[in-house]
Amino acid sequence: MTPSAGPRLLGPADVRRLAAELDLRPTKQRGQNFVIDANTVRRIVRASGVGPDDVVLEVGPGLGSLTLALLTVARRVVAIEVDPVLASRLPATVAELAPDRAERIEVLTADALRITDVPGPPPTALVANLPYNVSVPVLLHLLALLPSLERGLVMVQAEVADRLAAAPGSKVYGIPSVKAAWFADLRRAGSVGRTVFWPAPNVDSGLVAWTRREPPTTRVPREQVFAVVDAAFAQRRKALRGVLRAIAGSAEASEAALVAAGVDPLARGESLGIDDFVRVAERLEQARQ
Repeated sequence: MTPSAGPRLLGPADVRRLAAELDLRPTKQRGQNFVIDANTVRRIVRASGVGPDDVVLEVGPGLGSLTLALLTVARRVVAIEVDPVLASRLPATVAELAPDRAERIEVLTADALRITDVPGPPPTALVANLPYNVSVPVLLHLLALLPSLERGLVMVQAEVADRLAAAPGSKVYGIPSVKAAWFADLRRAGSVGRTVFWPAPNVDSGLVAWTRREPPTTRVPREQVFAVVDAAFAQRRKALRGVLRAIAGSAEASEAALVAAGVDPLARGESLGIDDFVRVAERLEQARQ
């Protein structure tokens, strides 16, 4: 399908018209920055790899810029919107600009951080312009909640994109990098300038593409591994022997668990990959038994 096929996409005049109709004043609290450039949403959809068999989950559709582009290629789009005014307007926007695809969309008025299921066929892809202030928690929540999600692409603050895609040893490698790696292989898929948004944010954005991976094989719950990750980065400049002391019960027990896991007790959390953290969590659990 060519980029010009399908629904008419939203441009700057459309976004401002809809905003005026709804008496909308975008809020920083909800991270409301609406894409006004059709070429940007086409680029996001292309980079996402979404195809005609996909059921796409979109978080924060706003006025529908990305939604309309997704409807050009996806079998179905489930859009989760926390703002009831925006959620109630979106079906009408789709009916107006993409009438032959109106039956392909379902809009849920909900907080993506609090949903416990998604109605209809299991979603296979997540493609979203995530609100900056909750982007990582939303991504991790949905990856944990919906194992049917196979791949996707999210637009987040550039700094967050760097963190999500960072490898061990990088200066920006941290908690988001490790926890996201439990669920998926992630990579930077491009940058987006602030001028394609209304209102323009104070930061640039980045695209992160991801593909689901099998979670690590482990005898301990994911939450236990993540607790070790949190502890390791709480004082990221300190050696693991000391920062894991509270979990292990003593510095000596911490050191013994690290050595047993094949990790240097004087290493820092930023040098460990997700599989390293799994081994450390398992050894710490053994030490407590």
